[in-house]
Amino acid sequence: MAHTLMPAATADVLHSRTDLSFRNGKYLYEIKTKGAAPELTVTDGEHSIAADLLWAFGTGKLGQSYLFLRDGKYLESRVTYFSSLKNLDFTPTRALPSPHDLAEAQARPVDIVEVRRCFGCHSFGANVAGRLDTSKASLGVTCEACHGPGLNHELAMEFSQWEDRYGQEEGRKLIFNPGRLTPSDSVDFCGSCHGTWMDVKLAGTTGISNVRMQPYRLMSSKCWGTGDKRLACIACHDPHQPLSTDAAVYDSKCLACHVSSPAARATKDHPGAVCPVATKECTNCHMPKIEIPDMHTSFADHLIRVVRPGAPD
Repeated sequence: MAHTLMPAATADVLHSRTDLSFRNGKYLYEIKTKGAAPELTVTDGEHSIAADLLWAFGTGKLGQSYLFLRDGKYLESRVTYFSSLKNLDFTPTRALPSPHDLAEAQARPVDIVEVRRCFGCHSFGANVAGRLDTSKASLGVTCEACHGPGLNHELAMEFSQWEDRYGQEEGRKLIFNPGRLTPSDSVDFCGSCHGTWMDVKLAGTTGISNVRMQPYRLMSSKCWGTGDKRLACIACHDPHQPLSTDAAVYDSKCLACHVSSPAARATKDHPGAVCPVATKECTNCHMPKIEIPDMHTSFADHLIRVVRPGAPD
């Protein structure tokens, strides 16, 4: 997560490949690095338009999207790099099969409110008093993105001369700890970047496109109820550790709610019935990976359920 935002000039994806291109009808898109600046060029066969890419969002492990400036205003590149393609394709939800001109084919204008949201999730400190200031931002999702400013906490915890003033316990109070939130607030906290119920409703995202809005999908699960700490995001995912994609890793999390023996009865502590099919790799069946076409990859669906053919997404 610490590498989800960088200057485009330092993006390894753009420096490691010299053949990034995508064609949409008569429009040919190419990204080439000339010197330090990656340049996006779009041509219709007769005329061309070019721009130096400024910011790269995403590590490139799944994909990477780009912003640039023109006349002091931000624009989003119409094309994104996808690792599964090892090339470019339309930026998710930004496909434009029949643009009016080269400028529209090249990019989408992004208003400052949306830009601040982008930097708000991919950096810390870029939004100052309601204004965007990238000059002092910490790029990527670092400690302070979730815990807030940490200088006083660090001093209190590490330097003995601060102990008389704060003490160890008081030092712990000088930092925000999301782990102390209620289950509902905890999922909303993660959802502020990963997609809450409100985000999905306001955006009008429907069908499989909202599968990558994991907090929304999780809270739509029947077993969510009014919120259970065993179902909060951090119950299964440690934000301080790399994400595990091994289904077996999560079995113990499932069995924290479900009984595991056919002879066992559901209890208040274990209200989930036994699965009649298996007791391992639960997520393969109940949180299946679903491919989102415009993302060119699959995401684990956090809508926990018995998957039935023909059921709505």
